[in-house]
Amino acid sequence: MATTAQISKSLRKPKFSTRIVRRCWQCGRVHGFIRRFGLCRICFREFANAGRIPGIRKSSW
Repeated sequence: MATTAQISKSLRKPKFSTRIVRRCWQCGRVHGFIRRFGLCRICFREFANAGRIPGIRKSSW
């Protein structure tokens, strides 16, 4: 879980556009971020398995 200092630092406008830090809105994780949903891979999987993301289901073949 991200500390409040890290979250406030990532909310500031960066000096360069490539320094934008995108965080998961659920847990604050930086790595494994899926832009389309605004979630990290771990939270995405939890939400998908719980059926809270419409149109997403676990694949099986």
